[in-house]
Amino acid sequence: MKTPSETGASAGSRRGGPSTTVPVVGGPSFFPSRERAAVKAVACELPARYERPLSRLFVPDIVQIVVTEQIVEAISASTVWRILDADALKPWRHRTWIYPRDPEFYPRAAGVLDLYAGIWHGKALREDEFVICADEKTSIQARRRLHPPTMARDGRGQRVEHEYERCGAWAYLAAWDVRHAKLFDRVEETTGIAPFGRLVDQVMRCEPYRSARRVFWIVDGGSSHYRTTFPQRLGEAHCNAEAVFPPVHASWLNQVEIYFSIVDRKALTPNDLAGLPQARDRLLGFGEEFRRRAEPFDWNFTREDLRRWLEKLPTMHTTTPERNRKMTAA
Repeated sequence: MKTPSETGASAGSRRGGPSTTVPVVGGPSFFPSRERAAVKAVACELPARYERPLSRLFVPDIVQIVVTEQIVEAISASTVWRILDADALKPWRHRTWIYPRDPEFYPRAAGVLDLYAGIWHGKALREDEFVICADEKTSIQARRRLHPPTMARDGRGQRVEHEYERCGAWAYLAAWDVRHAKLFDRVEETTGIAPFGRLVDQVMRCEPYRSARRVFWIVDGGSSHYRTTFPQRLGEAHCNAEAVFPPVHASWLNQVEIYFSIVDRKALTPNDLAGLPQARDRLLGFGEEFRRRAEPFDWNFTREDLRRWLEKLPTMHTTTPERNRKMTAA
């Protein structure tokens, strides 16, 4: 079987699939396990560790480091690539994430997860108690493409003109009944306390929510439903409604975000809408279509899963008391 070097290709830039090199059974090991482990250790370090003006390490950078640090006398890029490929190490890849710095992260997140499991403060929810996830999607633009899209017949799918004309934007608000798979949505000119209040009224003024014993509203601490003001405003408008806030930077706990991701993929990508009326019709039409076949999301993540996940994290960075107060109030 040929190796990448035998075909003349650059093994360091090869994509996908495991290495095609087949080791010779009982043959000599050109790089002992200690050197191979050292190469992997370099790949798992940040470039700053070696005073490199880089944001991440690529195979040629690792080659230069292991030779400069006298880990090995010489090594090829293809060999380094095969060593890393054996353990699926890809230091040139990256993804962003947010450290859970909220001092009340676990109790707040666990409360939301308990509601998804049908529990509140250790007691099972009754049949006349409901869980609503709600949020708003801001600035959904209507983009009129300068040339109409076409369907290619060569296997490349839809071709969409890159340039477009902005024709305005809507705010899309949605509320999702977690246990009964009911969707409520509306289109507004902007977000804010008043538009979100209209969404709340849209839900709470119809049965079974109007006569329910309790309706839990899971919302983030955004400006439309701020932690310090929204609970009182919600309770004054609807005495059986109770606000529940996930931790800061934990929008993934809000199930309505799953629905918004579906809207993005199926209704808004690619965005080719002639104007605001067409954008409104697309959003509300998709919501109606979704309601006809909606089922509860298959949510299996529990408070115990969260606890185990948090235990695996390194020690969290400390924050100042002032920052903690700001995050708690957010």
